[in-house]
Amino acid sequence: MRDAYQSKLDGLAEQLAIMTETVASAMRKATDALLNADLPLAEEVISEDLRVDELRNQAEEDAFALLALQAPVAGDLRVVVSTIHAAGDLERMGDLALHVARAARRRHPADVVPEEVKPYFAEMGKVAFELARKAADVIRHPDVERAKQLESDDDAMDDLHRHMFTVLMGRDWTHGVAAAVDVTLLARFYERYGDHAVAVARRMVYVITGEMPSPETP
Repeated sequence: MRDAYQSKLDGLAEQLAIMTETVASAMRKATDALLNADLPLAEEVISEDLRVDELRNQAEEDAFALLALQAPVAGDLRVVVSTIHAAGDLERMGDLALHVARAARRRHPADVVPEEVKPYFAEMGKVAFELARKAADVIRHPDVERAKQLESDDDAMDDLHRHMFTVLMGRDWTHGVAAAVDVTLLARFYERYGDHAVAVARRMVYVITGEMPSPETP
């Protein structure tokens, strides 16, 4: 009986890890679609978002089943509660990748972002993917220091986000208001994606230590 129970708990972590890898792949594809005006790739991200929703629903159903049938306590309860919260963060990460893909589709065949800011979005996409990849690793192999490292890694995303406003407000910006709005929204999507990846890592710290996530968790 205990082995079956532990297997179900371990299954929750694996579900989260798979979900994290799925949203990492979604953002990488969405970034490629954005930078290359790749309509088929954008459509792929959009259609695959249903998979993220399904993964969240399954993780929540399994977590609530454990709550109802097994009445976990202490560390086990932290796993179940964190699964429910983290699944929500991961679904929002998938939604943010979806927003990027939809922007690429909406402007196709035109580029969404001007050439001069494409390197910044390429870097934001790289940082986003790495944050999600590291979060998946922390879920599978819980480690407080590696989990907390994601907060430092996310500083790079915040710096890129802030720099984008410097570019938009500069005298050299000649692309008009519509492009500025697109760039502002897209940069925000990446910044929020990073925040949610950090939130997932904070929830893993809670699982390990019992330390509650800080109030600024998204």
